[in-house]
Amino acid sequence: MNKIYTTDMSRSAEEVSAGYSSVAELFREAVKKNGDKVMFECFGTSMTYDEVDEAADSFAAWLQQDLGVVKGDRIALMCPNVFAFPIAMHGIIRAGGCQVNVNPLYTPREMAHQLNDSGAETIVIFGGSTPVLAEVLAETPVKNVVTVDLADGTDLSIPSPAVDTRLKNYTRFADALKKGQSLPFEPVRLTGDDLLFLQYTGGTTGPSKGATLSHSNLVANTAQFKSSLAEACVEGEEVLVLALPLYHIFGLMVMLTYSTIGARMVLIPNPRDMDGFIDAIKDAGLTVLPGVNTMFQGLSAHSRIKEVDLSNYKLAVGGGAAVIEDTSNRWKALTGHHIKEAYGMSETSPAVSLTPVHEPTFTGTCGKLCAGTEVRLLDDDGNDVPLGEAGELAIRGPQVMSGYWQKDEANAKSFTPDGFFLTGDVAVISENGYIKIVDRKKDMVIVSGFNVYPNEIEATVTACDGVAECACIGVPDAKSGEALRVYAVKEAGADLTAEQVTNHCRNELTGYKVPRQIVFVDELPKSNVGKILRRELRDMALKS
Repeated sequence: MNKIYTTDMSRSAEEVSAGYSSVAELFREAVKKNGDKVMFECFGTSMTYDEVDEAADSFAAWLQQDLGVVKGDRIALMCPNVFAFPIAMHGIIRAGGCQVNVNPLYTPREMAHQLNDSGAETIVIFGGSTPVLAEVLAETPVKNVVTVDLADGTDLSIPSPAVDTRLKNYTRFADALKKGQSLPFEPVRLTGDDLLFLQYTGGTTGPSKGATLSHSNLVANTAQFKSSLAEACVEGEEVLVLALPLYHIFGLMVMLTYSTIGARMVLIPNPRDMDGFIDAIKDAGLTVLPGVNTMFQGLSAHSRIKEVDLSNYKLAVGGGAAVIEDTSNRWKALTGHHIKEAYGMSETSPAVSLTPVHEPTFTGTCGKLCAGTEVRLLDDDGNDVPLGEAGELAIRGPQVMSGYWQKDEANAKSFTPDGFFLTGDVAVISENGYIKIVDRKKDMVIVSGFNVYPNEIEATVTACDGVAECACIGVPDAKSGEALRVYAVKEAGADLTAEQVTNHCRNELTGYKVPRQIVFVDELPKSNVGKILRRELRDMALKS
């Protein structure tokens, strides 16, 4: 008999979603309640819910009447966190399109793959990213190019990167909005089963695949998020800082969630500009800040962090990668609260579990299951493992995708016969329902027959004085099969040796878990959302 773990919450995700049929309906209802309230702030100006709604209607009308967009058409959106992103998104959605989220920092190869795989014939693209598009446009199905400037949607005049001169036929987003004002918008009937987003995976195990996320997937996940973190989702009270990129499903889902409660949202176009980041949030009265571990590290260590008004602060929630205990301890010293953790994937819209707001300690877990979510823990043969033992996390729930876009073979391998999505993540569930991700299956290192999970080693090394951050991988070893190698970045001014790190580990870890090699580097390779790329470190190790 299968061992299925589920939430201990009293309401299912379907019950808390209040029966909305689509994200378009969800947003229309938010506008009715909060039309004159500020929805977004950026570049020192703002847009209300009504203004975003009207601009989205104009863009939807232009898509329908000028481009002939119909329900189900895939439209790529490649844009940083500026006003144009939510305007374009809601326009695409209400015109019936499926939005293909594209990272503005993609290489030509990555962009070409995504455009070809999705079959997108229209792309809305930030001017600064157009040189990449120009490289591959002829190799893709794209027929319509819409270019975005930083201040589009506002009356501001902000210098923006020029459109690449190789692109001869394109429409400026501002011109599309202006023209759309005089065009009729024809409402499209949307259902929960209709495709909303193609959210491409990171491609760490091969070419990236498009997770097919429906309207019902996102409606459910916004409801699940609000149910799990109700204390930080109070109608008309929240100020959300959106530093997570909106093309990433975590940032996108959180934005949709907080729009349903009339939140004011501060857009951060470039979170790597820490001074600009702090300038944007210091007087915002923020209540909620989602992010990744590296972002919280950077903020807590910044000399100007004390300028930020935290008098209304409620919650910081980390996702995308594990939050390191040392980072959370520093954050608590600053705010009085630990960073809460979330677990999810592109394939799950993304939230699967969240640490409760009232949890006072750093648990080293990613909290409890969201409402309506079921999981199993499986061994390599697909059998359920006993409580307290590690197994591959398999998920079933209303937020889980129906499958990958046009990938029948991958879909057959990705789900169990009873409909659980196989995540590839190894987890343990405690008796009180907290889920701990111990690692990706492929990242597990076997040292003399013992399984070692790099997350544990990284947390231990990071706690060593003088270490800013690190990553652990396995490298071939004639004696033990594999040995642990740690790539570490020193804190500024730290006088630290490999021997000191090794001695620290010997005090904290059993013998086979102590890294054999400590390699100091100036920086670690990371994805654009802050994940450390162990794959690149493995490639580096093979060449050394």
